[in-house]
Amino acid sequence: MRPLKRSFSINGHRTSISLETPFWEALKEIACTRTLTLAALVAEIDNARADGTGLSTAVRLYVLADLQERVRGR
Repeated sequence: MRPLKRSFSINGHRTSISLETPFWEALKEIACTRTLTLAALVAEIDNARADGTGLSTAVRLYVLADLQERVRGR
């Protein structure tokens, strides 16, 4: 499975991230649940990520953390 690349404007600059389709689908679901646009959610993740962590990695870790929280909440 090859990652798909998408571009966003975050804090006034253009950036792109590459994610596999399941991560894009999960990210869209999270954004919808939180009534955010995909760009707004990516901007939140960007603002919260640790120094030295790539944006694509930060998004994957965010999706994983969301899934883990859901599983624990059952």
